[in-house]
Amino acid sequence: MHASRNVAYAGLLLGMAMAQLDGLILTAALPSIGAELHARTGLVAVTAAGLLTLTVATPLHGRLGDLHGRRVSFAGSVLVFAAASAWCAAAPGLGSLIAARALQGLGGSGLIVTAMSALGDLFDRDELLRRQGWQTAVFAAATLGGPPLGGLLAAGPGWRWVFLVNLPLCVPALVLGLRGLPAKPRRADEKFDVPGSVLLTVAGTAVVALGTVDALARSPLWTPLLAGTVVVAGVLFVRRQRRTPSPLISPKVFADAVLKRAVVVNGLAGAALYGTFTYVALVAASGAGAAGTGLLLVAMTAGQLVLSTSFAALARRHPDLAAWGRLGCLLGTAGLAAIAVAGALGGTPWLLAPGLFATGAAFAVCTSAYTVLGQTRAARDLMGVTLGSLTFARQAGGLAGAAVFGWVALATTGALAAPGLAVVFAAAAATMLVAWLTAPRVTSPGAVSSPR
Repeated sequence: MHASRNVAYAGLLLGMAMAQLDGLILTAALPSIGAELHARTGLVAVTAAGLLTLTVATPLHGRLGDLHGRRVSFAGSVLVFAAASAWCAAAPGLGSLIAARALQGLGGSGLIVTAMSALGDLFDRDELLRRQGWQTAVFAAATLGGPPLGGLLAAGPGWRWVFLVNLPLCVPALVLGLRGLPAKPRRADEKFDVPGSVLLTVAGTAVVALGTVDALARSPLWTPLLAGTVVVAGVLFVRRQRRTPSPLISPKVFADAVLKRAVVVNGLAGAALYGTFTYVALVAASGAGAAGTGLLLVAMTAGQLVLSTSFAALARRHPDLAAWGRLGCLLGTAGLAAIAVAGALGGTPWLLAPGLFATGAAFAVCTSAYTVLGQTRAARDLMGVTLGSLTFARQAGGLAGAAVFGWVALATTGALAAPGLAVVFAAAAATMLVAWLTAPRVTSPGAVSSPR
């Protein structure tokens, strides 16, 4: 059984690596794609299409995994990701590439959520913490190696190889997943909630549109229309989940006060940390210029890597995951506040660098702590739903935060210059402080260390 778990773990790590590397490697190749496909405009849709399906499909994959088992869900995600990668590589034009990227995001979402859910099924808390080092290594390799690899492939054999490199990786991931992951027969009394999925897709699409398309996020017509769509679809979705016998996101997840607060905190932290990522380079460039911007951004990556690496060892000695989550929120509040002050002072590097380091550290701690908390506290039959809810809250929060913070800056200062950037990060720091106030503070030992 232990050998089978290790085989499954290797396949899951490979799947997560492919999904994490996908967006990072693509970014560096976008200029080459635009030049070959003669697409001066519309390149944003190439990334937005994948982000849309990646975000919206997250809770759907979680539920499908609970119904049909992790083996079927993971294998299906690998096959979809492989087929979409081949389509992307062969795309004759921009429209075809955008459609292929949407399908690729659908597969990538399944790789991420199924992997996190399967890990919760396979291992207890102590083992999950022990294996965090490997997951950190995968994250570090994707973060540091993705953009340079994308640039090399685009400049060498061509941008289509950015997608072709996925194909030889999909084969071992599929074999390892099929060999190691346990199968679970579907229970006859459970059905997939199609109407709920449609409502969630409508709400998620509106959130992604607001978070990725500036013209929509700042339009006097489209902004209130899309925001209203989010509210209406969201309310109808909640009503549907309370009334249907087989909900997409079971209310039982939110019956647990700790998990309910964890989902809310993930949404707030996603808004504050993910939502300000677009503006980080702007505030760094205001004080260091083009040459120093890259060096300052290394501070954020360093914060992520240092805390990700340390978390596995330290959390095994101090296993209160709720306390780790609160620490992440405090680090985020302090880091974002420092960046806000640095922005108001014109991007002062001596204040900006530690702020970026603390923000990166907060991202690492919050993500690790609340993921492991969800994996070890969720009911076995709701593992996918719980992890899908946590991930969706973080992703959707980031997209909503990007739109809202930008709108606030423009509404108060009229531009994204130094005063506007200071407003963005001050608002994000306040959001992170609310996350700290909301964060769960007590967990019973038995609830977070149950054997698997």
